[in-house]
Amino acid sequence: MTHPHAGEDNASSSASLMIDADELACLQDEAVDITRALIRIDTSNYGTGDPQTWGPGEAAAADLVEQLLTDVGLPTQRFSSAPGRDSVVTRIPGTDPNAGGLVVHGHLDVVPADADDWSHDPFGGEIHDGMIWGRGAVDMKDMVGMILAVARHLQRTGHRPRRDLVLAFFADEEAGGVYGARYLVAEHPDLFAGCTEAISEVGGYSITLPERETGADVRAYLLQTAEKGLAWGRLRAHGRAGHGSVPTEDSAIVRLARAIVAIDEHEFPLEAVASVRALYDGVTEITGTGWDPEDLQGFLPMLRGARQFVSGTLQDTANVTMLNAGYKGNVIPQIAEATIDCRFLPGHEESLLALLDELTGEHVEVIMDQVYPSVDAPREGPLIDAMAAAIRAEDPGAHLLPYCLSAGTDNKSLTQLDIAGYGFAPLQLPADLDFAPLFHGVDERVPVDAVRFGARVLARLLRGQ
Repeated sequence: MTHPHAGEDNASSSASLMIDADELACLQDEAVDITRALIRIDTSNYGTGDPQTWGPGEAAAADLVEQLLTDVGLPTQRFSSAPGRDSVVTRIPGTDPNAGGLVVHGHLDVVPADADDWSHDPFGGEIHDGMIWGRGAVDMKDMVGMILAVARHLQRTGHRPRRDLVLAFFADEEAGGVYGARYLVAEHPDLFAGCTEAISEVGGYSITLPERETGADVRAYLLQTAEKGLAWGRLRAHGRAGHGSVPTEDSAIVRLARAIVAIDEHEFPLEAVASVRALYDGVTEITGTGWDPEDLQGFLPMLRGARQFVSGTLQDTANVTMLNAGYKGNVIPQIAEATIDCRFLPGHEESLLALLDELTGEHVEVIMDQVYPSVDAPREGPLIDAMAAAIRAEDPGAHLLPYCLSAGTDNKSLTQLDIAGYGFAPLQLPADLDFAPLFHGVDERVPVDAVRFGARVLARLLRGQ
């Protein structure tokens, strides 16, 4: 990887970071270069337990991670939960053995991408119009690139943080972490011994707001302090098998269809949980625009860039995503199934599952294959203060606001070890970039300058820990 000499902006930042300009340039360039190299490794996760559908991608990505860490003298541990499903972990010892450790983690897998739908090769890692394009550019090979660049920077400079840093690179996050974080937490919890907090994806990115006094644009960075829980499962309807020419009142398909309609027609009530209220209040304080508790969705236009994520945190959801029934056109099947994806707000797990049983009726089973808890971490504390300080050092006048994520991350697995998880992948984004739809979307991309910014912020944060 090449590292051109830093410009004036690098020299200014290096002074406050107390590292020389060449090292700062190397840090930022590596974050970009590693992000692109990771994107070029197709780590598509098709969400199936059939090993025949698994590619070599995660193992190949783990090879690169190991190489980048061992090249600078960091020892690594590699874990293969199944063929090709590899995770890598390293620990950087801190100077204070009594300080709780910090887990900094990312996942190596991505959701699939159809190249025919994209403007540029989804696995090319190309740069166009100041953007790094490719599957994983925001979810989350950019953050993995930053973590690795900062780890290499710490080793090169000999800087030791106060807290132990456990750097974990997981397989299988996009299918619930069964072969990644969930496996390591269950089978190797000692890897995270002494750790009390964790940071990972889908937080730390900026939205642009009008400042209440002047109307000038200011940036607020959204720190993910909470995330909805998830329940992935099936609706299984039972009926009587028979010939397709014979009338029947016991059709499994019809019973399943009725259950699907009942779920679709149910109006989940809107609710502002604590993290949502904190976000709305923070935006109000910045802009002077108040929000109406009776019209939670009316405030969403204020949150361009994050609107899609925030809208999903105002209520529980249950969406049917796949259907499966029958094996021949003239046979009435005995069983029909639908796959369902449910997301519940903190504290709503039991009530949502009970509601599904009520809506689906006596002839339809609700079978949950994976249930992951919601996350609701403290919104105040030394780590929060350090994240805010790191952001403001690079973006003076910026704000750090908590928010709840509608999706899930590997922090769900780490909560089983009483590790408080946050989303903090710092990115300074253009005001007109609608960021949230890029996750799992066509033409996923991230600004090059945002990755460089994130590397500087993450270096400040981890050097100070």
